[in-house]
Amino acid sequence: MRKKVVLITGANGEVGHGLIPHLAERGDTLVVALDIHPLDEPLEPYCHEFIQGDILDTMLLGRLVLQYEIHTIYHLATILSTRAEYNPEAAHRVNVEGTMNLLRLAVEQAQWQGRPVRFVFPSSIAAYGLPDLETKQRAGKVREDQFCKPTTMYGCNKIYCEHLGRYYAFFYKQLAADRRPDSVSIDFRCLRYPGLISADTVPAGGTSDYGPEMIHHAAQGLPYACFVRPDARLPFMVMPDAIKAIVALAHAPRERLSQVVYNVTSFSLSAEEILGRVQRAFPEAEVTFEPDTRRQGIVDSWPADIDDSAARRDWGWEPDYDVDRAFDEYLIPTIAARYRTATA
Repeated sequence: MRKKVVLITGANGEVGHGLIPHLAERGDTLVVALDIHPLDEPLEPYCHEFIQGDILDTMLLGRLVLQYEIHTIYHLATILSTRAEYNPEAAHRVNVEGTMNLLRLAVEQAQWQGRPVRFVFPSSIAAYGLPDLETKQRAGKVREDQFCKPTTMYGCNKIYCEHLGRYYAFFYKQLAADRRPDSVSIDFRCLRYPGLISADTVPAGGTSDYGPEMIHHAAQGLPYACFVRPDARLPFMVMPDAIKAIVALAHAPRERLSQVVYNVTSFSLSAEEILGRVQRAFPEAEVTFEPDTRRQGIVDSWPADIDDSAARRDWGWEPDYDVDRAFDEYLIPTIAARYRTATA
C-alpha cells in the first residue's frame, strides 16, 4: 500500500518553514518534503520523509508517483523576483518548467487515484504591472483581473503558471480522442500573496524584502540602506497569516470557490511607516534611504494595496494580524529574541 501524503516543494523557504510544522501538527497528515538543498534541521521532526532533489528532475518526480499516493501538492519552490532578474532563463526553467513537471505529476496521480489531486500554488503581487506611479496612486485596491502585465521575469512566470494551472484543471488534452467530459483532473487553487514578512527566517531575496530586512538589521544593531524611497508603498502580510491563508484555501469546499486565483492581504505600509515602527522598538536603529532606481521601478509597478474581497466572500478569509498586532506581538519581539539568543 502506498502511503497517502502531502507533497511540499521548496520546503526550506519562508512559507515551508511555517507550513510544514502546521500540517504535521494537525495529526492527520504525512508530509513529504522536497528541496534542492538539505532540509533545515528544525523541520526534520515534522517530515515523514525528506527528498533532496530538483523539481526539474523528472526521474525523481516519477519515483514519487510510484512510491506515494499524493493527495495534495503545495508547490512552493521558486526563484524569487530579485534573483530571477539576474538569470531570467534559469528562473524560467525553475518557475515554469518545474511547475509544469509538478502539474503533470498531479494529473498522473489523479488518474491513478480516480479523484482530483489538490494543487495549491502561491503566486505573488509580482503578477501585477502598473504602468506608472500616477496610475498606482490612483488605482486603490487592485483586483485579481486588473493590471496583469508584470515587468519582471518572476511576475511573468507566476502569472503564466496561474494560467497553466487553470489549463491543467479544466482543459488538459481537451482534443484527445479518449478524453471524456468527466475525466479526472486536478483541483488547482492559487493565492496571490502580498509582501510576506517572517520573524522566523531571514529574507531571501524578494523585492519586497526591504521591510523585513529593516527589522532584522535593527534587531542586530546593524545599519541598513533601504533600496526604495520613503514613500514606496506595498501591501504586506505576516507569515502566520500567510500559512493560515494557504491552508484555508486548500481546505475550502470546491463548490464555494468562484475563481482559481485569489488575492489575500492584511495591511498596507510605506517604507517610511515601517521605519517609524522599527525606530519605536529600536531607537538606535540606523536606516538610510538609498533607492536603487531599478528595484524601485519594480516596486512602483506593484499595487499599493490589493482587493481580497473574493477570498473573504468565498472561503471566509480574514487575517489574524492587523498592522499593530503584526509588529507589536509578532515581528518585533520574535526577531529581537532571535538575535538575543544568538549572542547569548
